[in-house]
Amino acid sequence: QLNMDGTALYEAAAALFIANLMGLDLTLGQQLIVCATAMIASLGAPGIPSAGMVTMIMVLQSVGLPAEAIAILLPIDRLLDTVRTVVNVQGDMMISVVVDRHTRDLDMPIHSN
Repeated sequence: QLNMDGTALYEAAAALFIANLMGLDLTLGQQLIVCATAMIASLGAPGIPSAGMVTMIMVLQSVGLPAEAIAILLPIDRLLDTVRTVVNVQGDMMISVVVDRHTRDLDMPIHSN
């Protein structure tokens, strides 16, 4: 449950989108805070649909954006949730292959077909 990279990417991009939509220019430091908070928040996100919306509030408030702005994302969250899940699962699969190759247990004839 630690590989929630799709959720982290979504939360960072969504927070920057909301700031831009509100006409706020975030400094580089604030953008880095958004990215760091999104990574930390995604570690605590449970594996349930739309869990990123709960942790998104923490990401928004880390740079002073209003939590109410999350309402802008609600209409499209179900669609984006499926994309986040695909990215999360793809990351899990890639890590599995890397670990398998590192331990040299990979059965290459099976994986090359």
